[in-house]
Parts: sequence; C-alpha cells; structure tokens
Amino acid sequence: MKTDEDLTNDLAPSVFRWILGFLMVGACWGLTTPFMRKGAIGYTPPRQPSLNDPRTPWFRKTMLSVWYAVVGVLSRPAYAIPFLLNVTGSIWFFILIGQAELSLTVPITNSLAFLFTVLGEWWAENKVISRETWIGMALVLAGIALCVQSKS
Repeated sequence: MKTDEDLTNDLAPSVFRWILGFLMVGACWGLTTPFMRKGAIGYTPPRQPSLNDPRTPWFRKTMLSVWYAVVGVLSRPAYAIPFLLNVTGSIWFFILIGQAELSLTVPITNSLAFLFTVLGEWWAENKVISRETWIGMALVLAGIALCVQSKS
C-alpha cells in the first residue's frame, strides 16, 4: 500500500516540466519588457475635453488623466499583446510557487527574466550585447546552477 508521500511523489511534475515552467515564466517576463517599452514610447493620450474644464476638481482630473492614459496605451496592440503575455507569465509564476520550492523558484525565474530581457532588447531594439553582459549572463547561469545544486 502506498503512503501519502509516495502518492505525492507520483503526482510531482518531472524535472523537464519544472525547467519548462521556469523558462516560460522567465521568457514571458523578460522578452515582453522591451516590446512593452517599444509599444509605449512616443504615446501621447488624445486630449479629453473633461480634463480642460477649469471647474473639474483636481483629484477627478488626475484620476481621469490616468484612466485615459491606461486605456489608451492598452488599446495599442504593440503594447497590449506583450503586456498580456507578461501577465500570463505572472499567472504561471503563481502556479509554480504553489508547487515548487520558493527558495528556488524566485531566484531562478527572476534571473531568467534578466537573461531574456537582454535577449529581448537585442531582438526588439537591435541592441548589441557587450562582452561584459555576456560574462554577466554566464555568471547568472552559474548562480542558478549553484542554487539548484545546493538544494539537491
């Protein structure tokens, strides 16, 4: 007869699925950031008549201007699509931290997000990746390996 621990181990995802989950979160967070920035650059919300009325209270003007800016930038597909992918990564992250060890999940996903951000800047903005950045990326990967090795 199987114990509760045996049943839990039988239901645990494979190492491949953990790696895939970490990579998906890192990619969703990191790759989308340069594309969101690119989609938001140069955006100016259209003029709204209610914001120019001198009788409108300051707080209401402020809230309306924020609302119009958010709705305006989210209506641009160049920003909205990467933003939705980024939020999807956050959902996957919360699924991961519910199943994986927290002390591994947080540093791994954040480190991978950094690596994917560098690659996203190269892809979206044609930025050159310097030698120092490559060295930093290698050190980040070494740090991830040390974290994983220390837990096994």
